[in-house]
Amino acid sequence: MEEIDRPAVDLDLLAASLRADSSDLHSFVESLAAKLEETVPGRVRVDRRRSGMFGPKAVRSLSVDLGDQRLELQAVGGAVQTRCARLSGGIVLKREAVETDVWLATLSEALEAEAKRSETTRKALERLLMQ
Repeated sequence: MEEIDRPAVDLDLLAASLRADSSDLHSFVESLAAKLEETVPGRVRVDRRRSGMFGPKAVRSLSVDLGDQRLELQAVGGAVQTRCARLSGGIVLKREAVETDVWLATLSEALEAEAKRSETTRKALERLLMQ
């Protein structure tokens, strides 16, 4: 298959979004969850919950399985916690907490690798980067 030039995920922009205040962080996590659901449907799980009885649902956590990795993000009290897990046959062998910048770099690399394997993912990733 022919190698196609694709723009890389702008990690500086994503990391800056994560460092923003909690209201921007909420928007970033919501946006990331929606984009991952569009880019790799069936491989991402998003847990949304209401904070009150009538409030809107908000992302509490998300995980995405790409190749032999599971990338997990938890939104807790205006901050995020990120972890990477190594998988074998769908079973977690090792899970470790990582810095957000490392998590974003790992996510970018995993999405790019997936895009090389899947035309559908490549097109979805291109749409994600154009937004």
